Amino acid sequence: MTRLKGKTALVTGGSRGIGEAIALRLASEGADVAVCASKSLASAQSVAQKVEAQGRKSLALQADVSVAKDVDTLIAQVLDAWGSLDILVNNAGITRDGLLMRLKESDWDAVLDVNLKGAYLCVKAASRAMMKARSGRIVNISSVVGLIGNAGQINYSASKSGLIGLTKSIARELAGRGITANAVAPGFIPTEMTAALSEEIQQDLIRQIPLGKLGSAEDIAAAVAFLASDDAAYITGQVLVVDGGMVM
Repeated sequence: MTRLKGKTALVTGGSRGIGEAIALRLASEGADVAVCASKSLASAQSVAQKVEAQGRKSLALQADVSVAKDVDTLIAQVLDAWGSLDILVNNAGITRDGLLMRLKESDWDAVLDVNLKGAYLCVKAASRAMMKARSGRIVNISSVVGLIGNAGQINYSASKSGLIGLTKSIARELAGRGITANAVAPGFIPTEMTAALSEEIQQDLIRQIPLGKLGSAEDIAAAVAFLASDDAAYITGQVLVVDGGMVM
């Protein structure tokens, strides 16, 4: 498919896991993709090379999305290179898990700063160019725990729930300029984050999923590609849950 041909995209947290899958899927559908990593530029470069192997242009960039100055530079780099930014995927996220009474204030701040403030800063910076072009697609990666909560993850759950509120609000604000904003809420996907869970916990999770299996990063990437395409031109302010039926 080439439904994203001629489009430019930026994927934060794009150097591994779900972010990498999203970057590669957008490229496979014709988009030029900027890959942003928070720490390892080498990891971003590795994904960028895979994008270029598909015949698309790519940029490997590094930024702390919780820092406004970094984000402004990040968006400027994409615009300087390509002149436009059509698709923004806010995927950057971290966890600092802990039960409420043991959760450090610094762990609360770190997660909210990256997961929620980071998305706000990226949308704010990117939307200027999108508003000028009167066109754009914003896709925020939330989580099922933003819908149902999760013990030991009050900071992560709050940040992902906040992303949903952010998505709906910017969808209302930006619709008049031809910009859509939607969220994807993944269920339990095998990543570095879930790899830390014991086999027993993973099997217990699978028993809660009607489809009887964990999803894949590619399942999430397919949902993002749809929302970034013209096939979803009349969809905005929505949360697409990709979880095998777990929270229906």
